[in-house]
Amino acid sequence: MKTMRIGATSLLSGASALAILVAAPVAAQESAEPAAAGSRTSDVITVTAQRREQTLDEIAMDVQAFSGDRLETLRVTDVGELSSVVSSFNVSQSYQGVPTYTMRGVGFNTINLSATSTVGTYVDQVAYPYPMMNNGPTFDIQRVEVLKGPQGTLFGRNTTAGLINLVTNRPSDNLEARGTVEIGNYETINTEGMVNLPVSDALQVRFAFRQETSNEGWQESRTRDETLGAVERIGARLSIAAQPSDRLSFDFTWSGWTNNSDTRAGQAVGFTPATVNHPFNAPGLQDFVANNVPTDSSHADWAPYGTRSADIGTGLGISDPLAEDSQFQALALRTEIELTDSMRLIGLTSYNDLDRSAVSDWSGAPYELLIQDIHGTIESVSQEIRIEGEAERFNWIVGAYYGNDEILDTSRTLLGQNANVGLIRTYTLQLLASPFNTGGYTALDASQAFRTYGNRGDFDVTTMSVFASADWHLSDDLTLTTGLRFSEDKQDYVGCSHDFNGNMLPNVNITNRALYFQTYGALAAEIGQGDCNTFDPATGQFGPVISNLEEDNVAWRVALNWLASDDLSVYGSVSRGAKAGGAPVNEANIADQNAPANQELLTAYEVGARASVFQSAVQLNAALFFYDYEDKQLSVNFADPIYTALSRLNNVPEGEAYGLDTEVTWHLTDSLTAIANATWLHTEVIGYNGVNAAGQPYDFDGQPFLYSPEFTTAVTLLYDRPVNSDYGFRMALNGRHQTEANGNLEGAELFQIDGYTLFNASASLYDMNDRWEVSIWGRNLADEYYWTAVASGANSVVRFPGEARTWGISLTRRY
Repeated sequence: MKTMRIGATSLLSGASALAILVAAPVAAQESAEPAAAGSRTSDVITVTAQRREQTLDEIAMDVQAFSGDRLETLRVTDVGELSSVVSSFNVSQSYQGVPTYTMRGVGFNTINLSATSTVGTYVDQVAYPYPMMNNGPTFDIQRVEVLKGPQGTLFGRNTTAGLINLVTNRPSDNLEARGTVEIGNYETINTEGMVNLPVSDALQVRFAFRQETSNEGWQESRTRDETLGAVERIGARLSIAAQPSDRLSFDFTWSGWTNNSDTRAGQAVGFTPATVNHPFNAPGLQDFVANNVPTDSSHADWAPYGTRSADIGTGLGISDPLAEDSQFQALALRTEIELTDSMRLIGLTSYNDLDRSAVSDWSGAPYELLIQDIHGTIESVSQEIRIEGEAERFNWIVGAYYGNDEILDTSRTLLGQNANVGLIRTYTLQLLASPFNTGGYTALDASQAFRTYGNRGDFDVTTMSVFASADWHLSDDLTLTTGLRFSEDKQDYVGCSHDFNGNMLPNVNITNRALYFQTYGALAAEIGQGDCNTFDPATGQFGPVISNLEEDNVAWRVALNWLASDDLSVYGSVSRGAKAGGAPVNEANIADQNAPANQELLTAYEVGARASVFQSAVQLNAALFFYDYEDKQLSVNFADPIYTALSRLNNVPEGEAYGLDTEVTWHLTDSLTAIANATWLHTEVIGYNGVNAAGQPYDFDGQPFLYSPEFTTAVTLLYDRPVNSDYGFRMALNGRHQTEANGNLEGAELFQIDGYTLFNASASLYDMNDRWEVSIWGRNLADEYYWTAVASGANSVVRFPGEARTWGISLTRRY
């Protein structure tokens, strides 16, 4: 391990010369890129990575930025699709459908709605800290900024990996409107529109929406004529800007979305170590998995409706469709008061409300192995107040932040044909005549028990912080950036797994009590209908898990940026970020499974450069980084006396990641531009001894982080030129390739995510007066079979495939 650390340090120092030669992120390339002939707008972009408008050469960090027009050309319509153009950004899916974001190997692999991401998401500087808040469409965007590395000093909210800042188009003084209609395969019909209305010199209003519908699913059952993958979601935004005086302005936004799309099914590829050749595997299940190895994204399966919807004794079925039924709305108010010509007071007030319901089948096979009816709500309020200003030699910001989140995270699980259920029912039948059957349960009760149960977590999360940041202009060419943020985080949690409709009572009150008595020597009191069945070895009783976590941390940043010439800038930075601790919501047999993990700390070292060569025809960027982890939060296995291994959240004492981000933009002609970015990455866990999927002690030292491929690259070709005086033509070709990655910390072959390559393209004919545009587009053109995650459902191991090939045509009219 010591050798590896020395190697990483040598890499950072030895490659500094390379960093000086290779520079300018894609965003900087866009800043310097001249407008293509016939393009609607130029690609000159300023960013707000430091909460004020700057060019990239002024910022000592690795930032990529994309204009709204560029994203439209590349067909990026939600946050997850940014991975096609940002090589260091990876997106996967947990088995509860929650997106997992990873940046430069830094991510968080929990399945819970209530879990915050290490890659923060902001919309107009307001935090969307929970990834499910991004489950609607993205539309009417001015630009997207991708900030890499810890951003805790100015943004906070657990941004240890970095953040994605979406800047929407704001109301303007121009009367304008736009409408788009798209049709495509899978019976797709999408519409998008915008109206901007200047009501008066001091009041402007803008309304925009996007609606997406695909009536035909792309996932096909291997055993019957059924599909999943239909899409039905709509998003809308109303923005109002007011300027009552020259020194006072308000910017109010309401935005929201609904999502009624099908949930994604898994592909069964094997079994957990505890259920391989298990005598209680459902009849035919092993043959199905062996004979239906998936070779296409469309291959999938799930329990027939008649199986999962039927009530069996107290084990009530789940009859709702396999689909989302979720809504989100956000209110934000930005108030700006010019105190003096060089100082401003800014207030950001926000309210976010997420209500999620979904039914998902994670079996990956036509059996009732793991089906969940998920319900959750998040009500989030925040207030930020800051004062910012500038003087002759420095710019500064000081401020305070308060946020409170009330979260309910629940699910009901159906697993009547799971191998573990068959095993427990057999034990229960054998113990009916024992002294543990004080409830007088019958053989029929035992044979129908443990078909369904519930999980629940209630959270009250409060964050308070104060922060300050300053850019010190030491000379015309040299700028020192310093930042500091002190945060206090508090989480109150109550949660457990619990009985549903009395279905768990026979197996918990007989078998579980007997096994816990044998293991721990404690005879727990019986539970009643709806009670918690999570066992606490410390008390010897079933009951809720209660935790109160209070932590504080200091995030800081020191960076130096040198404008060596008009064509070269070099920077270096050291920063520290923190991700708050928290409790998970697990299928918790033992109380330790729902115990909270402590906060994690990440110290980041980075050097980089931006260069423009060949008279700005070629622009280059390089960033070398080294991350030193303390107490990294990971979802790992937990040895269980009944079920062999179950999941829990834990702190890994040490970890590290280091690598190289490079980007090149080459203006081949006035009409043709090539953009390439690549990330080479090494990650590893240091000195962690835990439990593997077989419930056995395991040394994880040296294992890579999850969802962290060693090499990823994204290449884009952009072509735009007039055809004649009336029409123009533009085209975009995009490809992304990543090498293999691990879906679990053990690195088991069954959980491997194979490397893959995806190709996307679009072509448009447009009016030179910017009145209309006709486009054709396609994603995953080669129909590549790939998967982004692998998960275990305590019986089958399932892959979650990426979407099959999609294509369509769109017509846009502008007024």
